[in-house]
Amino acid sequence: MSAFRAAAWRLRSLLPGCADLAAMRRHPRRDLLAGLTVAIVALPLALGFGVSSGLGAEAGLATAVVAGALAAVFGGSNVQVSGPTGAMTVVLVPVAAAHGAAGVLMVGLIAGLVLVVLAFARAGRYMRYIPASVVEGFSLGIACVIGLQQFPNALGADKVDGEHVLSLAWQSLQEFVRHPEWTSIAVAVGVATVMLVGARWRPGVPFSILAVIAATLVVEVARLDSVTPIGDLPAGLPAPSLDFLDLSALPALLPSALAVAALAALESLLSASVADGMSVGQKHDPDRELFGQGVANIAAPLFGGVPATGAIARTAVSVRAGAGSRLAAFTHAAILAAVVYAAAPLVSAIPLAALAGVLLATAVKMVEVGSIKAMARATRSDAVVLVATATATVVFDLVYAVLLGMLVAGALALRSIARQARLDQVDITGDLPGVTSDEEYALLAEHIVAYRLDGPLFFAAAHRFLLELPDVTGMSALILRMSRVTTIDASGALMLKDTIDKLEHRGITVYVSGIRDGHHKPLEALGVITRLRAGGRVFATTPEAIAAARNQLRSDGTLPAPQAPQTPPQEPSTDAS
Repeated sequence: MSAFRAAAWRLRSLLPGCADLAAMRRHPRRDLLAGLTVAIVALPLALGFGVSSGLGAEAGLATAVVAGALAAVFGGSNVQVSGPTGAMTVVLVPVAAAHGAAGVLMVGLIAGLVLVVLAFARAGRYMRYIPASVVEGFSLGIACVIGLQQFPNALGADKVDGEHVLSLAWQSLQEFVRHPEWTSIAVAVGVATVMLVGARWRPGVPFSILAVIAATLVVEVARLDSVTPIGDLPAGLPAPSLDFLDLSALPALLPSALAVAALAALESLLSASVADGMSVGQKHDPDRELFGQGVANIAAPLFGGVPATGAIARTAVSVRAGAGSRLAAFTHAAILAAVVYAAAPLVSAIPLAALAGVLLATAVKMVEVGSIKAMARATRSDAVVLVATATATVVFDLVYAVLLGMLVAGALALRSIARQARLDQVDITGDLPGVTSDEEYALLAEHIVAYRLDGPLFFAAAHRFLLELPDVTGMSALILRMSRVTTIDASGALMLKDTIDKLEHRGITVYVSGIRDGHHKPLEALGVITRLRAGGRVFATTPEAIAAARNQLRSDGTLPAPQAPQTPPQEPSTDAS
């Protein structure tokens, strides 16, 4: 019963509350205007990403409506706008090629369930540990892939097929060389140019929808039959259905579903973080955001929609337009729903080349040259991670790219931390209380040496850290000062044990001082200091260790015994008594 109550309490913490409703009442007019603005921007993107995914423009619209509305209600950000994105189409194209539309819908449904589980498991907080260089390389790679995906429609090459974007782009170029279609190129380049130039000239004007409308009118008036339109769209959303379910395909689709879930989590939380930075007083709940995206992705496939994520570009437009609550994102979904039901015949006439131009411009705007240059100049490691992640995104897929980027970043970080480890010989003369003569100082320095360990003593650094200690010669005792060791793992402890054994095998007695609280456990569990502690050679401070070494060397006859202090002779008494 307690487990059930805990689950119920957890579910309640993930659901919308009174504060969300109160925020929607503060500035409804401003939120409604922001929703209208972002809907105008989102329409061509939803159509374009639906086409790019392989399921058609109607799938993109269904996703923007259903997922956009549910993510607005259940998500963890007040200003996040969700829908189909270019990053998601990169994962979906191979699935659509291998398993068809049913496979894409199943992948979205499974990914939604995974996201809900992640939300219950409080996994949202762990997304903050992804390095910025991985995110930057990931975004650069996605921009390249989105651009390459548009080659078939931009070049008017409708007879190409393939799973990988590089192969698809190459086939499109070959088809264009054989049968050039300059009209499609003109439409795509014209739309992209209008968007890019217009964004610099008047950033607040929705040039994407204006360019698409202009291109559609030109194609219709001039009767350019060589330019392929979107085609017939249903006047409304289909009835919810689970006809696409095929449990026998689950093992083959599970890896792709996990990839979609990971991508949805990553992109949505990244977008929510960006939105927090752009707005005042906004702070998203990462677990609620995962829950909202999970609900959205469970529902969208029932209506024929593709998987959705938080969309950085649309969210940024909404925030800049004054959005302050979930009402803006919900309004955006409602307006797109009205377009689906009332303007499907008009939308069906939009040329595919025009949508390709919209996505080409989107890809160009995703590449923030200044940010990439700054990241590449930061450190050599950041530059390597950025290039590796971007290259893997284009050559392989997004999941491999993120994993590779994380592995490379982790390896380089470990190398950097390992290089911070130091082993320094230190002077012991300042830690010798009771020694007064230079002769005794010299004798002690001939027989006792002290080394200070600085930094982490772990698997990546231990070998380099302790390699030079066994080469110590001509000494009777060695003090290991460990007060500056920051961390110890099993590998470091075993390497330390091996080093101590080698030193003592050569007749050098080892003393240890300054072990920090928390470091005793691994050292004792692996038997590193058990024998030393039994022999009375583990001390809290270095002076105590040196004093013990000095006493031991005196008892062995290595050092001369201390001479008793001589008292001056007493003078005879002159007392007259």
